[in-house]
Amino acid sequence: MAAAAAAGRGPGSGPGGSPEGPEAEAPERRRKAHGMLKLYYGLSEVEAAGRPAGPDPLDPTDLNGAHFDPEVYLDKLRRECPLAQLMDSETDMVRQIRALDSDMQTLVYENYNKFISATDTIRKMKNDFRKMEDEMDRLATNMAVITDFSARISATLQDRHERITKLAGVHALLRKLQFLFELPSRLTKCVELGAYGQAVRYQGRARAVLQQYQHLPSFRAIQDDCQVITARLAQQLRQRFREGGSGAPEQAECVELLLALGEPAEELCEEFLARGRARLEEELRGLEAELGPSPPAPDVLEFTDRGGSGFVGGLCQVAAAYQELFAAQGPAGAEKLAAFARELGSRYFVLVERRLAQEQGGSDNSLLVRALDRFHRRLRAPGALLAAAGLAEAATEIVERVARERLGQHLQGLQSAFLGCLTDVRQALAAPRVAGKEGPGLAELLANVASSTLSHIKASLASVHLFTAKEVSFSNKPYFRGEFCSQGVRESLIVGFIRSMCQTAQNFCDSPGEKGGATPPALLLLLSRLCLDYETATISYILTLTDEQFLVQDQSPVTPVSTLCAEARETARRLLTHYVKVQGLVISQMLRKSVETRDWLSTLEPRNVRAVMKRVVEDTTAIDVQVGLLYEEGVRKAQSSDSSKRTFSVYSSSRQQGRYAPSYTPSAPMDTNLLSNIQKLFSERIDVFSPVEFNKVSVLTGIIKISLKTLLECVRLRTFGRFGLQQVQVDCHFLQLYLWRFVADEELVHLLLDEVVASAALRCPDPVPMEPSVVEVICERG
Repeated sequence: MAAAAAAGRGPGSGPGGSPEGPEAEAPERRRKAHGMLKLYYGLSEVEAAGRPAGPDPLDPTDLNGAHFDPEVYLDKLRRECPLAQLMDSETDMVRQIRALDSDMQTLVYENYNKFISATDTIRKMKNDFRKMEDEMDRLATNMAVITDFSARISATLQDRHERITKLAGVHALLRKLQFLFELPSRLTKCVELGAYGQAVRYQGRARAVLQQYQHLPSFRAIQDDCQVITARLAQQLRQRFREGGSGAPEQAECVELLLALGEPAEELCEEFLARGRARLEEELRGLEAELGPSPPAPDVLEFTDRGGSGFVGGLCQVAAAYQELFAAQGPAGAEKLAAFARELGSRYFVLVERRLAQEQGGSDNSLLVRALDRFHRRLRAPGALLAAAGLAEAATEIVERVARERLGQHLQGLQSAFLGCLTDVRQALAAPRVAGKEGPGLAELLANVASSTLSHIKASLASVHLFTAKEVSFSNKPYFRGEFCSQGVRESLIVGFIRSMCQTAQNFCDSPGEKGGATPPALLLLLSRLCLDYETATISYILTLTDEQFLVQDQSPVTPVSTLCAEARETARRLLTHYVKVQGLVISQMLRKSVETRDWLSTLEPRNVRAVMKRVVEDTTAIDVQVGLLYEEGVRKAQSSDSSKRTFSVYSSSRQQGRYAPSYTPSAPMDTNLLSNIQKLFSERIDVFSPVEFNKVSVLTGIIKISLKTLLECVRLRTFGRFGLQQVQVDCHFLQLYLWRFVADEELVHLLLDEVVASAALRCPDPVPMEPSVVEVICERG
């Protein structure tokens, strides 16, 4: 069949049997052109045709459409598709049908239980609705019967209902008249029983009626009797109010009843405030008695609790009762109450401040903060009731003032603790050393001072942090969220202490005749290292810790970390410079006395090194060890291989030989002086008091420069004999043997010692130097 169909189509037949001549090729070319345009503009075939995309919903050949017609669909397939395509369509359709059947079976199998349950539910609903319909029918029948009965009863009782209403009105009127005629006896009985409130209520109910019908004789007599009884009632209420034995609520009730009886409000207002003042002043006298010198004062928390429950509670009761009773007084009455509260509140605040001032000694703020919290909380209620009195603001000011004073006390405590640490260091340095038992070294003392000071700072921060705890009522105030943290804790306490510590350390740098003369040099060295450590790390750590604990929300300017570090470094530099001067002065004193107390003209030929030079080397070595405990070595210039011999070689050089040659005699002083001055012009100038670096070599260099400069100046003031010059030569060579290793540049020691020997030679009438070999032998033996 397919072959027949294919044979039926000639070369000029298309798939549907239509001719494919030149007429069919023209639409094909147009379609290709349209396709190229669609590709260029990015349009689909439907859009290019001007139709909306998607199948036509009314198409009868759309399998998925609502208007699908199978006959039309089959007819279209037979006309447009060849046999092979028809068979493919059939196969595809059978496959789809089978897939749908399979999906349907799977859906049924998976939801079988649900289908069964839904079927049972529908069956039950049918039965229930049948029962419900029957019950609704019965209910409708019963409602109709009830409506009929109600209508018949209303019609029967209509006449009687009107009569009953009239009789009820007459009965109520008679009861009111009976109440009026019995009112005097009721009032009398209430007064006798003390039921003043009930009596006032009776009088209030009958007052308007008696006023309206007072022209009638019977009502006039009742009104007169009631007025007499009411006057007696008012008198008893006033007496009860004046006695003041009852509390504020009872007195407020008396005033309320008197106002209800028509008593003048202005008079009652004054009397009410007077009675309230008497009670509150009694509370204040009790608080003041607790502050007296004879009885032991209670702790601050107990004191604030008593004041809060007694005075503040009483003030709240008076204020609340006054506002409730005398609200009709208007602004004048409110101002009177505000003045009343302001006066008594100020007296209470004075007592509280006196008690808080007694808490200056302790370092623990927990009890104080709890007391301030309760004090501030109790004043919230009167602050809200009496906003014009400003009690809450005054309480906040007191809390802020106490917090500022507490910061000052913590600052003093830190300063005292630091001074105590310094005292312990001085005692440890001055303590005699027991044989076989070494005392604490400088490094250990420095660690103790640093750790103790840091622990005190942390303790103070933790203590003042209680003022900003979330559970404290006043911590959300602007002062404690801003100024207290930035200007109080950070600036006043921490920055203030660091600067105070630096200032205390600088006070040890006074002139030798004052405090600085009694300061152990080791303490100066320790303080300089402490300040340097603060500049390096501690200041940054402390301020970071402070900023983390106290989240500063204040924009006030604060001291930068760099500024504090610069101040600490300057303090460390001054202390180290002063240490160099003090140690140089000690060695200089030994050298000066050794030069001034000796007769250099008549001295004997030197056989050994003088003991003072050995002491100088020993002290310099001890200083080197001491400084090395706290400071690093430092940088030295490259040393020559013959450093220990160089001084002697300089002395024995041709230049020095010329200086000590026989031609150097008193007859030719101008020539030798001129030679010496020319040499000074070309020698490098030595700055004795140059800035000291933070290392051991720089410190020892400064000390040795001061010592040798002192020796040079002392030599210049003396006159030497031949053996005196030789003794100076031996001493200088001995110093050269040992001092060169302590300085940054050994040439400095060479130059200074060269100047000392040259100066002694210039002041010697017979300058004959000792042989270098002999000098070496004496120094080695010494």
